[in-house]
Amino acid sequence: MPVQYAPEVRLDKESGRANHQGVVAFISGIEYRDLDDMLRDIAPTRDEVAERRPVVLALDRVEDPHNLGAMLRSALAAGVAGVIVPDQRMAPLNAAAMKASAGAAMRLPIARVGKLSEALYQMKERGYWVVGTESTEGDTIWSFDWLKPVVIVMGSEGMGLHPSVKEQCDALVSIPLFGPVESLNVSVACALTVYAAAMQRAAS
Repeated sequence: MPVQYAPEVRLDKESGRANHQGVVAFISGIEYRDLDDMLRDIAPTRDEVAERRPVVLALDRVEDPHNLGAMLRSALAAGVAGVIVPDQRMAPLNAAAMKASAGAAMRLPIARVGKLSEALYQMKERGYWVVGTESTEGDTIWSFDWLKPVVIVMGSEGMGLHPSVKEQCDALVSIPLFGPVESLNVSVACALTVYAAAMQRAAS
């Protein structure tokens, strides 16, 4: 669990001026799932993975709670079966994230793992395609074939995909940009990507 040292005035504010004795702790409002348990609930066998073609979302070091909440909201709306997050350098599911998710955080199974790259390898062993998002590489989200079991991996706001995570990707997809900007906000990119997959599946 990350520890941060803060001045007393901030502790007073965060605790509502309760008798905090110099310590304030934040806990998640939800219970994270064990990855194996979550995947068994989604599709317990490799054959059922192939038959059901689930979409799972993996978030690689997304550090803004508002982005996290917005991504969970988009994922739930697009029919994503579950979400995987790392336990380090990841935004907490705090009040800001919960509010931005508009209740999605309470309704989506979310698994927290030690190393995202190892979790993605495990997903590949179960029959999923791991699809990473990059701003300039691979097929566009509109041309990619989403009609298979996939894990969509969204990178961090500033650094994108970690090299060890990118190495596990079977394919990369990008979002074409037509104006003079270098990239989209990660939560916007996530919404476009999960809906590209959902729309293609709905039309098949």
